[in-house]
Parts: sequence; structure tokens; C-alpha cells
Amino acid sequence: MGAYNFFGTVNTLFIFISLFGVLSQLRLIWRRKQQVPNGVATELLSINQFTVSYLAYFSFFIYGYSIEPFNHYIVWPRLVATLLVGAILYEIWLDRKTKSSFYVLLGALLFLFFGIVGLFFGETFSDEGRYVSTTLILITSLLIAQGYYHQIKLILQSGSTGAVDLKMSQFIFMMDISTIAFALTMGLEIGWPLMVLAITSGITKIVIMYLFRWVQFNPQALSRREEYNNRPS
Repeated sequence: MGAYNFFGTVNTLFIFISLFGVLSQLRLIWRRKQQVPNGVATELLSINQFTVSYLAYFSFFIYGYSIEPFNHYIVWPRLVATLLVGAILYEIWLDRKTKSSFYVLLGALLFLFFGIVGLFFGETFSDEGRYVSTTLILITSLLIAQGYYHQIKLILQSGSTGAVDLKMSQFIFMMDISTIAFALTMGLEIGWPLMVLAITSGITKIVIMYLFRWVQFNPQALSRREEYNNRPS
């Protein structure tokens, strides 16, 4: 087995492992729905951050079928991931019923529709698809930094991780590391967009994982958490 197939298989494995992380986040939301009133089940979950996560998986999905040859290692796991993160966006809308959550969900569904259409016509529009997906990956990399900054800011301000799930960050971080290795085997000419997004995503996950420890042991986090919990309803 060559390096490309080896790291492609490893990356696919870690993508599926990361899906357990996303599923863990979904299950946490479902458990909280049984325990807390509407509007609280998705407490402190940044719709900004999950929208960006959706776009990250989605842009990889398009990129995988836009390059030559068709990259099964990228396409199918990312499609499943896109659907799972889309389910989280649906739960956020269901819990909050805000205009912003509705428009985000509607946008996610439209992206998915056109992405699936592109999958069936990928060979006809391969050059255009690669240009679009590369542009989307670069934009998404910037949005990831901004989106996770928003999530990090929420945790720092409240001194709590709320409904944020640690396992999701841990599993996605492992996927990011394997994606970087896989992109290197593809060659920088083809794999550089994947590296940019994976490195950006990996750095944000390191910060999120650190904050789970910070909220437990930092006195300032405890003080902010008490203020947050005692805020007027």
C-alpha cells in the first residue's frame, strides 16, 4: 500500500471517528432537551461556529469530487459529516426558533441540494467545481477562525462550556492531524487547500480543549460562571 492509500485510509478512519464526536454533541443536545426547557438545550452552542463547521465539511465534499481522480477518501465521509452537522443546526433552530437559526438552516439545505446536484455532474463541471470548492475552503478557513473565536469568547465570558461537547473537539482534532498527513501525500499543488483548513481547524480545537480544563480549575472562570448562572432571566 502506497503512502497515498495508507494516509487516505487513516484519514477516512479518523473522519469516521470524528463523526462519533459530532454524534456525541447531538446526543448531548437530545439529553438536555429531556432535562431543560426550550432555549436551553443548546445553551452556549455558537450557531456561528457550527455553521462554519458545516461549510468546512461541505467544501471538502465538493473538493473531493472536483479533483482528478475522484477522491472517495474525501467525498463520502465528508458527506456523512455534513449531514450530521446539519442535524445539529436543525436542533439549534428547533430549540431557539430565531430568524438567524432559520436562515442558517435554510442556507445549509440549499448548499446541500446544489452540492448533491454537482456530485452527479462533477465530470462536466470539474474545473469550475474545483475553483468553487477551493475558494470555499479558503473562505471557510477564515470563517473557522472567526467562528471558533466566537465560541471561545462565549466560554471565556461565561466561565462555562455549557452544551459544548469535549469529545467532538477531540475527535475532530485527530481528523485534522490525519488530514494534514493525507494532504501532504497528495502533493502541495492539489492538497494545499486541505492543509490550510485542517491547520486552522486544529489550532482552534487545541484552544477549545484547553478551555475545558480552564473552566474547572481557574478561579476567574468560577467567578464568571457564578455571575452567569445568577444573571436575571
